[in-house]
Amino acid sequence: MHLDPRVLPILCSVLYPSVSPTPECHLATVATWADKIRYRARWSAPLHYVGALGDHPSDTCLFPGSRGWAGHEGGNVLAAIRNVTTILEDFVQVSERRVADDALAEEALKFLIHFVGDMHQPLHLTGRDRGGNGNKISWDGRITNLHSLWDGLLIAKALRGIPSSSNYSRPLPVREVEASLRGAIYDPYIRKLMWEGVGVGRGTGRWEAEVDDWLACPAPTRVGLARRFAQAVLGPAPGPPQTTDDDVLCPYAWAAPLHELNCEVVWPRELDEPRYAHVDGGHDDHVHAASAEDELRALDRDALPTAEVGKYLELDTPEYAGRIQREWVVEKLLAMGGIRLAAVLNVIFVPLVDVAHWL
Repeated sequence: MHLDPRVLPILCSVLYPSVSPTPECHLATVATWADKIRYRARWSAPLHYVGALGDHPSDTCLFPGSRGWAGHEGGNVLAAIRNVTTILEDFVQVSERRVADDALAEEALKFLIHFVGDMHQPLHLTGRDRGGNGNKISWDGRITNLHSLWDGLLIAKALRGIPSSSNYSRPLPVREVEASLRGAIYDPYIRKLMWEGVGVGRGTGRWEAEVDDWLACPAPTRVGLARRFAQAVLGPAPGPPQTTDDDVLCPYAWAAPLHELNCEVVWPRELDEPRYAHVDGGHDDHVHAASAEDELRALDRDALPTAEVGKYLELDTPEYAGRIQREWVVEKLLAMGGIRLAAVLNVIFVPLVDVAHWL
């Protein structure tokens, strides 16, 4: 809904290069593609997150760590956002496109959509216990892990908190919002975010004064969106993540304050108490939760026996979940990620709007 209206048809033609005429599409339909292919494209798994060496929320948040970043150079979500953005920028500049270019651009666009989302989930920005995947917790009478809680369960709880009789079950008087919805279970939630949070259609919202700042980038050593890289999606990024930033796209600068949330609100201090301080090594790195619809249904499962649940820290409490809800923490992250993604896509693809090839 924040895209230049002329850009969405171009994105559809990139996502469906062999289909003519290009079908109506929504970015949501490809948003989980990068997760679905990660187990057969194992090289892509580290590109979903970034971990600092020495980072240890909730008591210490370092970004990067005193010993830099975990993993090989460029193998993280910040560098991945830069790389796939550059691939798409190069694609736009090429006047004669080949099938190989189309396939690479389609893949890069799907990765970009997903990676920007991942960057706005704070546990994708810390390497401690594989971003919380190894930390079991109790949530509403069942056992899960901290990462899954932030990937889906908090959103599912928010969805359940919007009654079917609310104003958000009906269309808003805002065309750009309603035209972007899909008739999904989370439509009322998105309406609430846009109406009360961003202030779309009414001029006031709790974040209205901040939105322009969400898109601002400090002035780093310029890398440049149009800088060309010969490598494909897996190719190494230039230097440490800070060098991925320029004055238009700055994943490091955007991610740094989000990483601080791990110490402020995301990572419970109680997990370091002796009774809860155990790490499960059985989870793969940064495994994602199911869809919001699946997580909503999961909340209706029978509660586990009290004795079993009592082994783990309960986080569906006024102190933890209540604070997150009161401060609209998750909602702000979702809105921020969507608006930043739209801005990046507009910058990349608006130059194609007047090109006859796309009309």
